[in-house]
Amino acid sequence: MVSFKLPHQKLAMGKSNFFSGQPVFSQLGSFISKSMVGKLSKECRADRYCKKFDTYHHLITMLYSCYQNCHSLREVVTGMQASEGRLQSLGIKYFPARSTLSEANQRRPYEVFEKIYYGLLRRYAHFLADSRKPDRLLSRLVIVDSTTISLFQEILKNAGRPSINGKKKGGIKVHMAVNSREDVPCLIRLTAAAKADAPFMKEINPPRGSIVVMDKGYNNFHMLNQWQKNGVDWVTRLKQNNVYTITSTLEVPQKELETGVLGDELIVMGFKNSTIEQVECRLVTFYDVVKNQVFQFITSNKRMSALKIAGIYKQRWQIEMIFKRLKQNMPLEYFLGDNENAIKIQIFCTLIADLLLKLIMSKIKRKWAFTTLASFIRLHLLNYINIFSFLENPERSRICYPQTRQMALQFSG
Repeated sequence: MVSFKLPHQKLAMGKSNFFSGQPVFSQLGSFISKSMVGKLSKECRADRYCKKFDTYHHLITMLYSCYQNCHSLREVVTGMQASEGRLQSLGIKYFPARSTLSEANQRRPYEVFEKIYYGLLRRYAHFLADSRKPDRLLSRLVIVDSTTISLFQEILKNAGRPSINGKKKGGIKVHMAVNSREDVPCLIRLTAAAKADAPFMKEINPPRGSIVVMDKGYNNFHMLNQWQKNGVDWVTRLKQNNVYTITSTLEVPQKELETGVLGDELIVMGFKNSTIEQVECRLVTFYDVVKNQVFQFITSNKRMSALKIAGIYKQRWQIEMIFKRLKQNMPLEYFLGDNENAIKIQIFCTLIADLLLKLIMSKIKRKWAFTTLASFIRLHLLNYINIFSFLENPERSRICYPQTRQMALQFSG
């Protein structure tokens, strides 16, 4: 029989170069001002009859759910209870039961989380502006669109016909307006999925000189004329049922003809004898070689080239990427409540979580895919890793927590 003996010498363990005095979650939470949350909760009277689980505790709990991709109340509650020691640095003194969290999602008004999102956006907007987009035209773009999130019950009326098996599912529509350079929504409205897109145009008040880019569902003629009077240009697509009259045909340069522009015309949309307003605009017909499809764009701008108008509309894809980013990396398939208020709270907390991650990305020079960053946060949310130093140089870096705190203070100005 052969016997083995364990070595007597001590094995030296490698010292982590990424150790921080605070977990990753605490470093993310340092960008949220508790005084701001307290002030907004007083304005909305969100903490009435609340003894322990106030708005700040509720916000941190929902952010934990977003970053950890929790699908149920039990996952959120047990996960936080198991990590009690690592959450103390966030100022968490009370861990809710499932019934407490469920009741808070139903009772606390979602407007307080909406105001927290806008408060953070105002505070950090200048950091979010992408300096890598030097084009002054892109800095003027305001992209407008909506996305629908399916619900497990008919809490909010969904669009379309009911399913074959007779089961009815609800849906909530998220309307967004996005400044192109910031890559986060600057205006959000939540409605039932069955609601049309056009009413959202009344909520938008773009500054003079902006260019609003939107899909063809936004066809409120009155608002299109109003924007034009206020010095705001717009670009959208022509709907199939739009009636228009061609007033003149513009000459298309040979270079634009070779790159896909098929026509450039001045038109008047709307019936002549109708009570509905008419819109004087420009119609650009463009052939996309990649998709092998002809597109018709309408715009109030009569100065830019037809090719540039087609390029501006192509920028609308940016908001589609935001929708994809939110749905792929945040738990928007499973909601922690079966009522309208709980669903809206979760959506606004998801937007806050997304805003904090974009804030981290804006302050590091190294380029990271958002999905990779979200995965890193999920895996190391409660680990003691300095997030800035690690993301800047994962291979080798000397970490010290004061650096993170200094950067957080720099953010807050």
